[in-house]
Amino acid sequence: MGLSLSSRVKEALYRGVYGTTPLNYGREQILSWIQREVASAPEGALVRVLDLGAGKGADLRNIREGCPGANLELHGVECHPESVEAARGSGIAVHEMDIERDAIPASDGTFDIVLANQVIEHTKEIFWIFSEISRVLRPGGACIVGIPNLAALHNRILLLLGVQPTCIEILSAHVRGFTRSGFREFATSDGYFLMEEVRGGNFYPFPPSVARPMARVFPGFSVCLFFLLRRTGKKGNFLQVLDTRYFETPYYRGAKRKTVDP
Repeated sequence: MGLSLSSRVKEALYRGVYGTTPLNYGREQILSWIQREVASAPEGALVRVLDLGAGKGADLRNIREGCPGANLELHGVECHPESVEAARGSGIAVHEMDIERDAIPASDGTFDIVLANQVIEHTKEIFWIFSEISRVLRPGGACIVGIPNLAALHNRILLLLGVQPTCIEILSAHVRGFTRSGFREFATSDGYFLMEEVRGGNFYPFPPSVARPMARVFPGFSVCLFFLLRRTGKKGNFLQVLDTRYFETPYYRGAKRKTVDP
């Protein structure tokens, strides 16, 4: 039996983009924002960074190497034991937990920067996750989010052909799809975060020499999107967004307290 249209189209696409996938992680974009945040801190001040879904620590190592001399305290959150050990071996303080169910083990306003790169598309409980970010990030702190772009040029072409977009394939780890406007609407709901900047990363099916400038000029068509959010001084946590709207989904709101009969 021959390959289906979907398989043939995706096979051709992946042949064309071979070697460009590192651009999907946007480490150049992320590092430039981090460097700006570090430069704006008082001289010698400790800058605490938390990476949600830290993996083996690639983003945090990139930050450490790209900010020589900075007074950084690097923390990661990860659920895979082998990745936890690898990150700890790099000198990163890693907390092993489930970001969709567990509270981040930190006091309110602990961190100056929270990073979530290529992780929230894997999750359902984004209200809980962003509530925890809003809690542990100090007012004025930066939240940097990287996600695949459902509205990328190649995904628009795939949809036109009736083919499932690559960023939200059914037989995959991704459970959510995001566009630039859709994520902006979500993240800025009820004023807990401001959106300061959006950048693009990679541009299928072009080589890096073309993909980089294309993603800068046309971020809404790029393979991945990177957002710089700023925590406002609004009291409370992002989970309260669920109290101002009705969704026919029982989103997680934290562990229920057990009642004890007197």
